[in-house]
Amino acid sequence: MPFAPGPKNLITDVAGLRVGNAGDARLKSGVTVVLPDEPCVASVQVLGGAPGTRETDALEPHNTLHEFHGFVLSGGSAFGLDAASGVQAALREKGVGFKVGSALVPVVPAAILFDLINGGDKDWGRYPPYREMGYEAVANAGPDFALGTVGAGIGALTAGLKGGLGSASTRLPNGVTVGALAAVNPVGSVTVGRGPHFWAAPFEIGGEFGGLGLPAPLPPEATDLRWKFEEGPLPGRATTITIVATDAKLSKAAAKRLAVSAHDGFARAIWPTHTPADGDLVFALATGKSGVELGIEGAAALYAAAGATMARAIARGVHAATPAEGDLYPVWSSLRG
Repeated sequence: MPFAPGPKNLITDVAGLRVGNAGDARLKSGVTVVLPDEPCVASVQVLGGAPGTRETDALEPHNTLHEFHGFVLSGGSAFGLDAASGVQAALREKGVGFKVGSALVPVVPAAILFDLINGGDKDWGRYPPYREMGYEAVANAGPDFALGTVGAGIGALTAGLKGGLGSASTRLPNGVTVGALAAVNPVGSVTVGRGPHFWAAPFEIGGEFGGLGLPAPLPPEATDLRWKFEEGPLPGRATTITIVATDAKLSKAAAKRLAVSAHDGFARAIWPTHTPADGDLVFALATGKSGVELGIEGAAALYAAAGATMARAIARGVHAATPAEGDLYPVWSSLRG
C-alpha cells in the first residue's frame, strides 16, 4: 500500500505536538520549536561532522533521563544555542519541567545550523537575539505553521538555492502517524544537477514539491559535487537539523533507531550529505498518543516511513522558500520561470 500523508501534511499530524516559529528578516535567521503537550520519549542521532548541540547526551538510551519538554532548531551557529534558554524560560513560566524537589527544570535539547554568512545583518550588539526568539517561538506554537522562509529556515541556503523549513507526515495502515520537520541548510544540493528536479522525487506524494519527478535521462552532471560556497565545503558552514516524530509507543532505544532511520531521508534528498562541513542531526520523539505498540513488522514499516517522510520534508522546505532583499541565492521557484 502506498504511503499517504496526514491531513495537514505536517509534523503536527502526530498527536500531541505543536510547532512555533520566530525570526528576523533583516537578520536572516530564526528559531523553530517543537513542543509536546506532555513530556515525551526522545533520542537523537548525529551523523554530520560539524554539529552544534545542547542536551544531546541526555537523549542517549543508556542515560537516565526519560522525559523531554521541548526541542529547538535554530539558526545563528553557536550563538543560536541561546534559543534553548528562552524556551526554558517560557516553559518554566507555564509550570512545565522535570521536578527535582522544589525545583522545576525544563529539559530542552537544541541544535543549530550555520547562517552567519547569508546576506543578513548580524551586527546584533553585545548579545545575540536568539534567547528572545526562543521565548517568542513558544508563544507562537500551535498545530499550524508555515513552511519555507520561516523560523530556523529563514536564512538557510543549499548549493545554489535558498533552503528553508520543511515538514511532511505519513499515516500508516496500522493507524500510526510519523512526521518530520527539517531546517534545510546543507552544503550539498537537493536538486539534480542545476535543474529543478528534486532528488527526493521518488517519495513525493501528490505534487507536494512540484510534481516533476526525476529527469529522464539523468543529466551528465547529476553526480557532480556542488558546494554551497565556491571555495568549497568549509567546516561549520552548513547543516540540516531535523525532528522526526511518531504517535506510536516507543522505548528510548526504539526512538534512537527511529532517528537513525530518518537519516536515510537525508541520503535520499541531499547530494552529498553527512559531510565534514555539515552538522546533520535528527531528534526523534515518540508521544505514544496512538497507544499502538509495534512488533517487528510494524517497527520496520515505521522506520521505512521515517526515511521517506524526512526526504519529503527536506524537499518541501526548499520548494516553499520565498525571495527576500539581500539574498545570496535564488529560490527554487525561479528555476520554473
